[in-house]
Formats: sequence, structure tokens, C-alpha cells
Amino acid sequence: MSQKVQVNKVTDPANLEKVFAIRREVFVDEQNCPPELEWEHEEESNHFLAEVDGIPAGASRWRKTDKGYKLERFAVLKDFRGKGVGQALVAAVLNDLPKDAAHIYLHAQVDAVTLYERFDFVKIGPEFEEAGIRHYKMERK
Repeated sequence: MSQKVQVNKVTDPANLEKVFAIRREVFVDEQNCPPELEWEHEEESNHFLAEVDGIPAGASRWRKTDKGYKLERFAVLKDFRGKGVGQALVAAVLNDLPKDAAHIYLHAQVDAVTLYERFDFVKIGPEFEEAGIRHYKMERK
């Protein structure tokens, strides 16, 4: 049975709460990230909610920084992993960036590097630790 993945940019409080609940479950509960590191830059970010057949499944965001456009907080709930939700989120976020967006980058968890490589991101520099998790800085070429 085919499942429909839908990603929407969200700004209303009800959908933002779904985004934050997904991030809380994935980053704070599952990956043990400190909550104080998880909740920052919310007001200046553009948030996205992925749903599978209308059920909240994933979240992400992007924001403009002094270095360029940073893609962040890609989270997919355990039951929805491997079903194209992450790819749909990356595609939606990239599509939402300004057409003249220069220097698009992210900090990829080691396990997610191949996902971002599918969208022309390449690793820049050595592996590093962020919130107790191994990452690579990646830039879009």
C-alpha cells in the first residue's frame, strides 16, 4: 500500500507544536540531546512539517545566518524512517530557499550523510561532535 508523503511550510501554532513534538521525540528523547541546545533560533527559522497519509512524521527548518543558508533539525519519527520522508523534507526545504541563495550548508549527523549527498551536498572538513553526536559540515555544490 502506497503512502503519501506531504511536506508543508508551517507558521501556525498548532502545526509548529507538531514540529516541536517531533524534534523533542527524536533529538531529546531518542538521541539524548540537551533540551537547551534544541530550542534556539526558532523565531528566525522557516519550519516544515512532513506528514504521511495525514499523520505527522518528520520536521525540519532553514534559516539565514551570517555564513549563508543553514538547513537544520531534520527529524523523522522512527516509524516513518526509510519511507522517503527525509528526502521529501530536504527537497521541500531546498525548494523554499530564495532563488539567489548562496552558500547552502548544514551539519549532518554521520548516519544522514548519504541522504544529503543525494542533493549535491559534500562533506567539508573533519568529523566533529555537536550535542554529543558525530557530524560533518556539508555544503551544497
